[in-house]
Amino acid sequence: MRKQYRFESDFFKNRRSIRAYSSDGVSTDVLLGVLEAAAWAPSAHNAQPWRFIVITDITVKRELAEAMASRWDADLSLDGVSTEKRASLIRTSAERFTKAPVVIIVCLTMENMDNYPDNRRRKIEQVMAVQSVAAAIENMLLAAHAQGLGSCWYCAALFCQDAVRETLKIPHFIEPQALITLGYPVEWPKPTQRKAVDEITYQNYWGNLNE
Repeated sequence: MRKQYRFESDFFKNRRSIRAYSSDGVSTDVLLGVLEAAAWAPSAHNAQPWRFIVITDITVKRELAEAMASRWDADLSLDGVSTEKRASLIRTSAERFTKAPVVIIVCLTMENMDNYPDNRRRKIEQVMAVQSVAAAIENMLLAAHAQGLGSCWYCAALFCQDAVRETLKIPHFIEPQALITLGYPVEWPKPTQRKAVDEITYQNYWGNLNE
């Protein structure tokens, strides 16, 4: 007998990227449930190439925000952003990270991925690991949503991996991939526009779905 589960499209449509949270903490049980959902994501070779660093200590959050801000400031300067604008952007970003009850740094490890002798397949294996980690993050976001939590996926860690590694004492062979904030939302942004399915889907061959 085939298993059937009720599909609620509104559950996915109602999820938002939340950037403002209440001061209420997230219980250990709820947090573990979110992490367990992430750990059940599909992964290439079942290698499970994700690792999670959960940060709830305000001091560590500040240290991390300051380290990341230094790298971002340098990048913004290269982009020609004014000193005043840079300061404003960095201050807003640091506040978002430090005020979130929970910050999770999602990392990638190639330890259990296949190791090939040629560069082409090594690159493909790296992409497969990145895709697997992304699947874990999506599970995390959806599990948080199901628990009434808000969350936001930031890619900032990619731009300052060395700073994140040094601050959190991460081994050199582990790659920080994303920063996820979690907490109970005090905002609920309006939905963004999404393309209709028939705009992004083709049947059998590349081309219009209706052809």
